Amino acid sequence: MSIQVQFTEEDWERIERDWSAWWAGDLSRPLVLIEGLDKAAMQGVPEPEAFTSNYPMEMSADEVLDRYQPKIETTRYYGDAFPKWQPNYGPGIMAGFLGARVHSVPETVWFEPLEARKLEEIRIEHDDRNPWWNRIRDLTLAAMDRWGDNVAITHADLGGNLDILASLYSTEALLMALYDEPEQVMRLVDEITPLWIWYYEKLDAIIRRKCRGTTPWASIWSPQRCYMLQCDFAYMISPEMFERFVMPDLAACCEYLDHGFYHLDGKGQIPHLDLLLSLDRLRGIQWITGDGVPPPEKWIPLLKRIRDGGKLCQLYVTPEGALEIVRTLGGHGFAFSIWNSMSEDEATDFLKVFHTCS
Repeated sequence: MSIQVQFTEEDWERIERDWSAWWAGDLSRPLVLIEGLDKAAMQGVPEPEAFTSNYPMEMSADEVLDRYQPKIETTRYYGDAFPKWQPNYGPGIMAGFLGARVHSVPETVWFEPLEARKLEEIRIEHDDRNPWWNRIRDLTLAAMDRWGDNVAITHADLGGNLDILASLYSTEALLMALYDEPEQVMRLVDEITPLWIWYYEKLDAIIRRKCRGTTPWASIWSPQRCYMLQCDFAYMISPEMFERFVMPDLAACCEYLDHGFYHLDGKGQIPHLDLLLSLDRLRGIQWITGDGVPPPEKWIPLLKRIRDGGKLCQLYVTPEGALEIVRTLGGHGFAFSIWNSMSEDEATDFLKVFHTCS
């Protein structure tokens, strides 16, 4: 089934030109991603699941894509936004590839150990028969074959090294093991990193056959290999432990990737920022404030620290929040994903004001 996406060849040429300039540091303005939904065209069409994992495994890949195509076709892409689709099986699906139990609920996916094991008994090995790996691969293949270069197909959210290990062993047990069995933890994270790169490469080989560039689950696009790296587990550990158990993985992934970003999720990750800024090949930081705290525009000193550290910065903000940041810090090096859905007129008016300020 062909797709009638509201995005032209000229639009894609503009996306490649401006995003490439942004990565190179040659774009004077910020990137601004805005979407709008043609609600009239969506009348009577069921809203697709946010998590693809909520569709049963026995549903064919084409049937799954049928659920998402109407929304992609009726979405309008303004500014620096672009059509994309994610096979969303939750943050850290690589744990599922390695044998963790995958429990999908309407609003997220939980991963937990299939059985209680000693850390020394855990092995990080690929299994060709793993149903979650085969499902992600099949959906990626089907999306690429159906939508080709009309839609950016994302790499699955593989997860961070300690996040994956926690799903195989349990969070509480892993926190204790960092103190009691650090050598075993290092053995396992050293095994996770090359396999993470292997999974990325296998998916990339599918995606890059037809798709334009790469995009992760986050709202960034690159003409080369990019990804939003993460370690949510790091919220609970010291910078010393982060340096020992996480930094080697991030350094290896950044060495492999052309455009690596890091998902700085919540104030508990801020103590690791200096270490992240020291990674030369880490290109940028995504700042996520977390629940119950001020929005991104109220973290100006942190955003300035990221930009002064030579990194790009991606944020999810309101229109007013983006304007406040630009008026305070300027727009160079920022990519703003606007939460608010807008009509074409609203988006046009906002972009005029925004570009005047930046």
